[in-house]
Amino acid sequence: MHAPRFHPDNTTPKGDGWIWVFGSNLAGRHGKGAAKVAKVNFGAAYGVGAGPTGRSYAIPTKDADLQVLSILEIEQSVDDFVRYASTHPEHRFFVTRVGCVLAGFSDEQIGPLFADAPMNCSLPIEWMLHVRNRGTA
Repeated sequence: MHAPRFHPDNTTPKGDGWIWVFGSNLAGRHGKGAAKVAKVNFGAAYGVGAGPTGRSYAIPTKDADLQVLSILEIEQSVDDFVRYASTHPEHRFFVTRVGCVLAGFSDEQIGPLFADAPMNCSLPIEWMLHVRNRGTA
């Protein structure tokens, strides 16, 4: 079964087997927003600010001092995530609006970075118009 392509904001995945993808800081202090959800509900470990942790995946949008990273730095981390998701088709990834809330980027800036996300990813519906060239199921 394929993950849905898009989901409403401020929702959590239905059913088991989802990996929660969230915006993080490089210090791995998961205290607010989707990062807190990752810590409380998906086992994100304190101190892990990038990559897989528990049943979640951290994409850094802030540095260890909580300063916002550049869009180019975030793009590199998104590329790392897309490669990871592509090489783990056995998992389903529920991507939150990474960088669009606490880091202050717009959906227009972040959504296109996920254009190459594989079909085992569910993306925020706010990005639908900004994501192109998605594969088909």
